[in-house]
Amino acid sequence: MLDQFRNKFPLNDSKWIEYTNHFNRLEVAAKTILLEEGEISKKLFIIEEGCIRVWFNNNGKDLTTQFFFENQSVASIESFMKKIPSPVVMETIEPSVIWWISKNDLDKILEEIKEIPELRDRFINMLFERTFDYMKHFVSFIKDSPTQRYLNLIEERPQVLQRVPQHYIASYLGVSTVHLSRIKSQLLHAK
Repeated sequence: MLDQFRNKFPLNDSKWIEYTNHFNRLEVAAKTILLEEGEISKKLFIIEEGCIRVWFNNNGKDLTTQFFFENQSVASIESFMKKIPSPVVMETIEPSVIWWISKNDLDKILEEIKEIPELRDRFINMLFERTFDYMKHFVSFIKDSPTQRYLNLIEERPQVLQRVPQHYIASYLGVSTVHLSRIKSQLLHAK
């Protein structure tokens, strides 16, 4: 799986092998908790196959903040980078094949590559991409109606609708499953 990323990183073969040897393959069932809320994140995951949901508990109600699919990396970035308790839970939705690297190993690699601008920039871009996704989702809750958020999801992330159970989609959109059913029905009748 890691070989598909090989041409994106300007490393010699021995360094590439050294770095990729720090990654560990893991096969897990659906509904596997990879990180608990309040736990300090010590692993960064890359998804080879499957889907991971990031969520938090709000007074007994789980609120989904993001979905991650194949070839995406995921961690509780706040916890991972600052060694603080994670504000979120990371859980697989489907049976998944994931690769993980420990924070200690990643820190050693980052220390080595920080002098290589292209590699440093790729890592920074990866972090900012996730931040941009969070901000877009957050702003959408302020300015868009639930129907508009659903339409945005259809347009921008159709794989969520194809692979994620409806109750998680409703949680992501900030509505009940009943409200989501109404939105879908209204859109169907409007066609």
